[in-house]
Amino acid sequence: MTHEPPSALLSAALTAAERGWHVFPLRTGDKRPALHGEERCARTGDCAGGHRKWEQRATTDPGRIQYCWDYQPANIGIATGPSGLVVVDLDMPKPHSSAGTPSGAATFKALCERAGQAVPTTYRTRTPSGGHHLYFTAPGDVRLTNTAGKLGELIDTRAWGGYVVAPGSATPAGPYVVADPAPVAPFPEWLYALLTVRQESGALTAAPTPPKGPAYATAALKAETANVATAQEGVRNATLVRAARALGRFVATGALTRAEVEDALNWAGSASGLRESECRPAITSALNWSIAHNPGRAA
Repeated sequence: MTHEPPSALLSAALTAAERGWHVFPLRTGDKRPALHGEERCARTGDCAGGHRKWEQRATTDPGRIQYCWDYQPANIGIATGPSGLVVVDLDMPKPHSSAGTPSGAATFKALCERAGQAVPTTYRTRTPSGGHHLYFTAPGDVRLTNTAGKLGELIDTRAWGGYVVAPGSATPAGPYVVADPAPVAPFPEWLYALLTVRQESGALTAAPTPPKGPAYATAALKAETANVATAQEGVRNATLVRAARALGRFVATGALTRAEVEDALNWAGSASGLRESECRPAITSALNWSIAHNPGRAA
């Protein structure tokens, strides 16, 4: 692959900086930071007061950018946090993924449809794999961090602690290009609500203490609780109902009490982002169905 000349990469870095985006060099033809790590830090220059990581050293200063890119054809990283950005990363399925696995873009479109929202129009870039980065201005009163899969399969977000590869950069797989030059839109409130619910819900209560019933029943309860707690947007309700139906047979035989199952599944549903008003009726109905279809010594 032929790398972009330093002049083209310098121009792209300066263009990003003109937007107020803080940039730093990535390795030539790569996505990894080119700056030294803490173990090799000489504690001089920028690091005279202590090692400074790429997020701290990212800059909009044209002079510093000129100095860096004049001497190397470095790819360009945009530190999303300092830049006031939230970037939604819509990835493509990996080569080993099962046939029919939807792309991040397809999952995101379905998420928008379920929320009754249009896919946001905003500045968008295309990655060498065929994925997309959607750029948004971050909410001004909060400090969002990175997420992985919280909005759906193959959908990540980059904010504080994260970065994206800027257009103009290239890897052996191909270039990063602007797919839509639209103005950068504010991060949608409905997406922000989904992220914050998912981030906070797991800390609402501690996980219930495992019951002291038979080992096989306890193992089943633990597995189903984990399935519900980690279920993604769009399949959470169905996962909760399946778990309650699966565990109901242990309630019917007396291996688990109904209260134990209800407590565990209500906690798991909340951890996944469901509201209590959604969890309780679904659990009650599914348990009633399972107990009725699995006669035994009901507890």
